[in-house]
Amino acid sequence: METKAVILSAPGQLALDIVGIIPPTADDVVVAIKHSGISTGTEKLFWTGEMPPFPGMGYPLIPGYEAAGEVVEAGAASGFRIGEHVFVPGANCYDGAYGLFGAASATVVTKASRVTRIDRGLGAGGALLALAATARHAMAGPHKAVPDLIIGHGVLGRLLARLTIAAGAPAPTVWEVDPIRMGGASGYEVKTPDADTRRDYMSIYDASGRGDLLNAWIGRLAKGGEIVLAGFYTAPLQFAYPPAFMKEARFRISAEWTADDMVATKALVEDGTLLLGDLITHEQPATAAAAAYATAFTDPACLKMILNWGTA
Repeated sequence: METKAVILSAPGQLALDIVGIIPPTADDVVVAIKHSGISTGTEKLFWTGEMPPFPGMGYPLIPGYEAAGEVVEAGAASGFRIGEHVFVPGANCYDGAYGLFGAASATVVTKASRVTRIDRGLGAGGALLALAATARHAMAGPHKAVPDLIIGHGVLGRLLARLTIAAGAPAPTVWEVDPIRMGGASGYEVKTPDADTRRDYMSIYDASGRGDLLNAWIGRLAKGGEIVLAGFYTAPLQFAYPPAFMKEARFRISAEWTADDMVATKALVEDGTLLLGDLITHEQPATAAAAAYATAFTDPACLKMILNWGTA
């Protein structure tokens, strides 16, 4: 079996090419991908070569961990049927390429337990379920508080704000320094840090990945407040101890979503409580993958780039 896929052969070297895929087993599904999203976090780090050592990484690499498509083959033990629409969080099914992510492909083979049935009507927005579930994971569960300040008004920051409002909590404040990204808020306020005088935030969520700004955020905490690191950070994190000591600051790292997060997020999306489709600002055919990835990583007006695999 073969498929067309986005192949990152080295930092900055990306193209659509043919790659072999392993045959499916009884508990696998074969999915024809309709839409895949481009992550401006971890995927960008592979594209620039800045990703620190990470289990399973290497080149050539098939990127992408957010995709939606249709089941075209279902193993006897998979529990799926041909024609069902599913979300795919990546696949490691390639012969001759790393599949640490692996969703940016016309066809994927993956364990049925890894995919999630979704409403076909979600269209390209269905590919954003992983990012929405990741935002939900940061906020939901024991000993977690919703944000009252969010750093960054990209897709993750917007999802955190929307989920906070959907939970019935007070609307958070969002910081953004790029004028292009300050628009698009609904039910919450976006401002620059300089325009915000508050220094009593109890829960600050970073969705920017700017670990070098930790000291500035600590200065905005209330005593006993918490900073949640929801981005991805390539450099060692450090901060001045005395201000954090005086604030009795707490720090928490949030990783990727779990199955429970996906179930809860899917319900919010399918009942219309959480909107995803309007976060997509750019869409390109998969045949224009190289240009699409460059735009996603360099154009601040691009919140979310979607690759359309319909013509691939």
